[in-house]
Amino acid sequence: MFNLNSATIISRIITLIIAFSVHEFAHAWTANAFGDDTPRANGRLTLNPAAHLDLMGTLMLLFAGFGWARPVPINPYTLRRRSPSAVMWVSLAGPLSNLLLAILAAIPLRLGLVPFRFSSGMLPSIFSFLLEFISINLLLLLFNLIPLAPLDGEKIVEFLFPPSWANFMETIRPYGPLILMALIFVGPMVGIDLLGLILRPALLGLRSILIGI
Repeated sequence: MFNLNSATIISRIITLIIAFSVHEFAHAWTANAFGDDTPRANGRLTLNPAAHLDLMGTLMLLFAGFGWARPVPINPYTLRRRSPSAVMWVSLAGPLSNLLLAILAAIPLRLGLVPFRFSSGMLPSIFSFLLEFISINLLLLLFNLIPLAPLDGEKIVEFLFPPSWANFMETIRPYGPLILMALIFVGPMVGIDLLGLILRPALLGLRSILIGI
């Protein structure tokens, strides 16, 4: 799905600027709506990509097919005073924004408004760009729903799981980044692409539903 060439790189640059900025803005906007002014005070209540993009995360998305942006700072104590579910909704807002972007980009493909033509030169065709845009946004949706810190999914399942799971979640939280790095880098090196086995079928299935191909 991720073949590196100039057309793909151009598509990814445009996509990451939009997808990461909207994702992080969605976190910031939702936190602000729940009464937490921390994102606003840190200059994150904006769609300006400069406020959100992380250099390493951007390079990883360009060349490895996945990446990350700078996390939006929030005050969970302020949020929980407003609503017990506020942190969960703030966390969920980012992945949902990527789903919305994928749906919007899929509309012209679903309606047959764009010719089915892949890129043949240095610049991406409209079809190839939209397909890449949809794929990356769906990947960001699914990847961020993984229930491991520091991903959004960890805060979502923390709210949804019964209280008896709280101690378990608290125990593995410090090791979340290490587990993720092992799944992303170490696993494929030894022939165990667990993330790929889980995410790829879900991504392809969702993409097929959205564009009807």
